[in-house]
Amino acid sequence: MRQIISVADLRPTPDPGHRTNEENRMGIMLFPGDGDVTSPDISWSYTGFSMFRKWLAHAEGFRLSEMCGFGGDRPWIGVSTTLAPLLDHPDDDGPDLTPAQCAAMLPRLEAIIGQRQHDDSDPVLRRRLEDTRQLVAVMNLCLDKDVELIFG
Repeated sequence: MRQIISVADLRPTPDPGHRTNEENRMGIMLFPGDGDVTSPDISWSYTGFSMFRKWLAHAEGFRLSEMCGFGGDRPWIGVSTTLAPLLDHPDDDGPDLTPAQCAAMLPRLEAIIGQRQHDDSDPVLRRRLEDTRQLVAVMNLCLDKDVELIFG
């Protein structure tokens, strides 16, 4: 059953359990662990990454703010989504995502793009879709080269 979530629920809020580096507020970058500095990557401010993950959680039918590590007490074990490794990941610390984890997430990310692209009049939606497309491209490169997706 899908919950109705208001726009107010998607506003940026601090991620108390996941912001691991309060001193460095520049942002987060996800990139292939291939050692090639010319490989594609994707980056956000911490707030932008938080908003992106809230949007993905909403697409999966739950509020990120309800989850353990994001201010809530709902355990991740009770959420059925292949996106959990991305959604429940510390901002700039923790394990990198394996090629197998990327492979498991790609079909769902591609489905979200396909479901949401019919209304391109909303600039926020356009941004989220573009971010998702970039993430898919980076994850595909990780699969092609059999390398991890690095959080940095």
